[in-house]
Amino acid sequence: MELPPFQALLDAHGRDVHRFLAATVGALDADDCWQETWLAALRAYPRLRDGGNLRGWVFTIAHRKAIDHVRARRRAPVPAGDDVPEVGVTDTPVADEGVWASVRRLPPKQRTAVAMRFGLDADYALIAQTLGCSQDAARRSLHEGLKRLRREL
Repeated sequence: MELPPFQALLDAHGRDVHRFLAATVGALDADDCWQETWLAALRAYPRLRDGGNLRGWVFTIAHRKAIDHVRARRRAPVPAGDDVPEVGVTDTPVADEGVWASVRRLPPKQRTAVAMRFGLDADYALIAQTLGCSQDAARRSLHEGLKRLRREL
């Protein structure tokens, strides 16, 4: 199968990838993760052998970039002092607080499953491919994430 031009892939899925990243890492960091996702995809695109599910492939990259971003934020130095607010993974503007801020605090697989299901209306097949697991495991991640959100909210 011949791959479409990379720009066609970006045009077709760029907006949904950004929405997914905004839901998983927050609006402030989504642009950086979006850019990293597409740079990684562009580097790997010439070596891609199967273009059967390019949407799933690019969402897998976005999922991994979101995890990398969260891990990097946790390792980042935190300013110390009495007047400095605590900085963490869940820093978001006040308007962005609420359910999505709680989603961003979920473990990675649960966070991704909830963000894809409710932010993109993705089916379990796409969620499973993105997470690298079975559809049953994707359903379980979504279930556990929702259960945890219900307890917190």
